[in-house]
Amino acid sequence: MPVVQIMAVVGSAVPSVLRDQGFLVCWFLVHNGERISGPFTSRQDAQAQMQRCLV
Repeated sequence: MPVVQIMAVVGSAVPSVLRDQGFLVCWFLVHNGERISGPFTSRQDAQAQMQRCLV
Protein backbone atom coordinates (compact mmCIF):
# COMPACT_ATOMS: atom_id res chain seq x y z
CA MET A 1 0.00 0.00 0.00
CA PRO A 2 1.48 3.38 -0.98
CA VAL A 3 2.34 5.77 1.81
CA VAL A 4 1.22 9.34 1.24
CA GLN A 5 2.52 11.95 3.66
CA ILE A 6 2.07 15.66 4.21
CA MET A 7 5.22 17.77 3.90
CA ALA A 8 5.37 21.35 5.14
CA VAL A 9 7.81 23.84 3.65
CA VAL A 10 8.68 27.29 5.00
CA GLY A 11 10.43 30.44 3.90
CA SER A 12 12.25 30.38 0.57
CA ALA A 13 11.02 26.82 -0.11
CA VAL A 14 7.48 28.20 -0.49
CA PRO A 15 6.70 28.82 -4.18
CA SER A 16 7.20 32.48 -5.07
CA VAL A 17 3.57 32.84 -6.19
CA LEU A 18 2.46 32.04 -2.64
CA ARG A 19 5.21 34.12 -0.99
CA ASP A 20 4.08 37.10 -3.08
CA GLN A 21 0.61 36.61 -1.55
CA GLY A 22 2.10 36.68 1.95
CA PHE A 23 2.27 32.94 2.70
CA LEU A 24 5.35 31.88 4.64
CA VAL A 25 4.43 28.19 4.79
CA CYS A 26 2.65 25.70 2.53
CA TRP A 27 2.00 21.98 2.39
CA PHE A 28 2.44 19.28 -0.25
CA LEU A 29 1.44 15.64 -0.48
CA VAL A 30 4.43 13.39 -1.08
CA HIS A 31 4.87 9.75 -2.00
CA ASN A 32 8.34 8.22 -1.65
CA GLY A 33 9.75 11.72 -1.23
CA GLU A 34 8.23 13.05 -4.46
CA ARG A 35 5.56 15.73 -4.52
CA ILE A 36 2.30 14.40 -5.88
CA SER A 37 -0.06 17.26 -5.04
CA GLY A 38 -0.04 20.83 -3.83
CA PRO A 39 0.93 23.38 -2.82
CA PHE A 40 -1.83 23.88 -0.28
CA THR A 41 -2.16 27.04 1.80
CA SER A 42 -3.51 25.16 4.82
CA ARG A 43 -2.75 21.85 6.46
CA GLN A 44 -6.48 21.13 6.54
CA ASP A 45 -6.65 21.37 2.75
CA ALA A 46 -3.69 18.99 2.44
CA GLN A 47 -5.34 16.55 4.86
CA ALA A 48 -8.60 16.65 2.91
CA GLN A 49 -6.77 15.92 -0.34
CA MET A 50 -4.84 13.10 1.32
CA GLN A 51 -8.12 11.50 2.41
CA ARG A 52 -9.37 11.68 -1.18
CA CYS A 53 -6.15 10.03 -2.40
CA LEU A 54 -6.51 7.15 0.04
CA VAL A 55 -10.08 6.26 -0.93
